[in-house]
Amino acid sequence: MRRGRAVAAAVAVLAVAAGSLALTRLGPGEETGGAKNTGLPPATAPVERGDLRDSAQADGTLGYDKQRKVNAGAAGTITWTPRTGSTVERNERLYEVDGRPVRLMYGAGPMYRTLKPGDNGRDVEQLERNLAELGYTGFTPDEEYTELTSAAVKRWQKSHDAKRTGKVGPQDITFAPGKVRIKSVGAGVGEQAQPGTPVLETTGSERIVTFRLDVAESRLAKAGTKVTVDLPDGTTASGKVSSVGRTAKPGDDPQDDSPKVTLTVSFDEPDEVDGFDQSPVTVNLTGETRRDVLTVPVNALLALPGGGFGLQVVRGGTVREVKVELGMFAEGRVEVSGGGLREGAKVGVPKI
Repeated sequence: MRRGRAVAAAVAVLAVAAGSLALTRLGPGEETGGAKNTGLPPATAPVERGDLRDSAQADGTLGYDKQRKVNAGAAGTITWTPRTGSTVERNERLYEVDGRPVRLMYGAGPMYRTLKPGDNGRDVEQLERNLAELGYTGFTPDEEYTELTSAAVKRWQKSHDAKRTGKVGPQDITFAPGKVRIKSVGAGVGEQAQPGTPVLETTGSERIVTFRLDVAESRLAKAGTKVTVDLPDGTTASGKVSSVGRTAKPGDDPQDDSPKVTLTVSFDEPDEVDGFDQSPVTVNLTGETRRDVLTVPVNALLALPGGGFGLQVVRGGTVREVKVELGMFAEGRVEVSGGGLREGAKVGVPKI
């Protein structure tokens, strides 16, 4: 993780408190905001006014969405499989067993039984909606498998030179949420298939990026957050966070056991992202933006003995220490207010 964020800023502040900065600190009983001439700091930086953006970068992986396995619906010999990387759409062959094609239909539920007249259920409605989309109508798509549904099935079977039974089972179709991409073939031509054993591994056709983020930083990446992704060819694509995991797990790095959540990014223009699979990318996130605020470098902060933080304001060869309120940390700077600060004022910082 490479980021300008509050955690890093807090570490810098602690370093200040530990005395790493060669700046004067207020002593016990001294009044904040009083004029002092305790010596000039090693260097100065201006107080700036502008927008401050809380941003972060994360390493991600470019791939495809909705990975799933396709299990055999009947026993027999695998006689055809699709090419790895190819795309299969509604009504197209996914694989063949004993020369009998198993075709893809769209639906969220599984194909787990042979459907026939008299059956009822959501799987019936899924089948009927697919038949209607393919032009095999004459019924009302609902959860009831009627003789009208059977008649439509027979017409569909005839169009594929299949036996006209009016019934449909796992040996005929399988359901997936949409068109699929063939990631790998689990059972090759000539191998034996058994019901429930994997034949193919598929993904959705949409390109996505997955990445992990510290739980403390998840506020930067809520669902819908706009991001940019640096691709392997040097180009950048825009997108948004489409999902945020609900379970936090330690990362893979043994040096960093902080809990992390998994996030997914979808692209605004998927067609722009082509030719890459399982490739490393960089996700750029921009969280909250504080507009028209005063900011100073983080290392300008002084830890005050009585608590809180201050700055050394340098003017006309004199130094005045003022107490300030802190806002957002980002981009190596911190939002400050109070102490009579103005844009362009000079504050003490360590010598670079």
